[in-house]
Amino acid sequence: MEEISTVVLVIGAGPAGLATSACLNERGINNIVLEREDCCASLWKKRAYDRLKLHLAKEFCQLPHLPFPPRTRTFVKRNNFIGYLDNYAKTFRVNPSYYRIVRSASFDSKRKKWIVRAQNTDNGSKEIYSARFLVVATGENSEGIVPKIPGVDSFPGVSMHSSHYQNGRDFANKKVLVVGSGNSGMEIAYDLSDSGATTSITVRKPVHVLSKEMVFIGMKLLKHLPVNLVDKAVVRLSKLRHGNLAKYGLERPKLGPFLMKFLTGRSPVIDVGTIKKIKKGDIKVVRAGIKEIDGFSVKFTNGVREDFDAIVFATGYKSTVGRWLKDDSRLFNEDGMPGKKKPNHWKGEDGLYCAGFGRLGLFGISNDAMIIASNINSILRNERTDAPSKGKLN
Repeated sequence: MEEISTVVLVIGAGPAGLATSACLNERGINNIVLEREDCCASLWKKRAYDRLKLHLAKEFCQLPHLPFPPRTRTFVKRNNFIGYLDNYAKTFRVNPSYYRIVRSASFDSKRKKWIVRAQNTDNGSKEIYSARFLVVATGENSEGIVPKIPGVDSFPGVSMHSSHYQNGRDFANKKVLVVGSGNSGMEIAYDLSDSGATTSITVRKPVHVLSKEMVFIGMKLLKHLPVNLVDKAVVRLSKLRHGNLAKYGLERPKLGPFLMKFLTGRSPVIDVGTIKKIKKGDIKVVRAGIKEIDGFSVKFTNGVREDFDAIVFATGYKSTVGRWLKDDSRLFNEDGMPGKKKPNHWKGEDGLYCAGFGRLGLFGISNDAMIIASNINSILRNERTDAPSKGKLN
């Protein structure tokens, strides 16, 4: 089997993979991008609901070297962002190899190269790649998580992860439970209610509720003020706008929204109209988790039992890096996330990097891509400088 060799091998063609490849291309560094799907940015194209839009202003969501067009709205809609990503790949000559599922990746200490074995699912063939550097850009959202609740597999109604939800048209006049109160859960609950579904949402943890304008102000202020002062300011704005949400089942965390995002990766909820519906009683908040499911009946941890026609699990995603990367915990932990703390999360040993694992969204992805390309470029430049004295290029 012929081995395909390159300087940098990038795994994943989402925004992180596209940005990393683009930054490498701008520096003239040869690279190959492998993608398991048939398109780039498959999470945005195939696993996102129709009404999704970016919750951060466009200036915090653009990828390296390419701002959004001047007339683009401040908060970019899903379809417009997909168009931006396609144009980004074209502009920077990023041409992923699609239908490639990586089966294993390990470092060959004798050759000083990463050896990656992949399967081409388009024609069934097996491929071997070798690279001086390996960038894992599969991200934090590789696979949706559905909790292992007793009876969930035998639920007779519609049950799905939020990545399979598109819109609420098919749920009109049905009772629907949304599990999870992050941004996806809150927005899907709004969409369901707006489509005529009788909607409930589970809320187990305290949550910050902000508007996109509050987040925009906060991001601007963070350039000049300490995070604790910014958190106090936006929490005060939230209280002025939403009042006391605790009486509706939504308690605020003690940790501020921006500090919480940086320390834990948990984002504040950006309200799209859900809070108004909760206050009106159009969306019911269930302050409990699910204990078990028996037929259509859902029993909550607070002892309440209620029947539902459908359940949407907005319960997050997980990394699947550990299934194929032979890393020996040098960069990733057992959960498939970087073991190093920010801002040093992006670099491992032996030329191993990760992009898009900092839990800082598109803004963090851009930073990862630029610093990885810069670091690889520095290593290669130093090796070229040392080459004459060593007699060869390592």
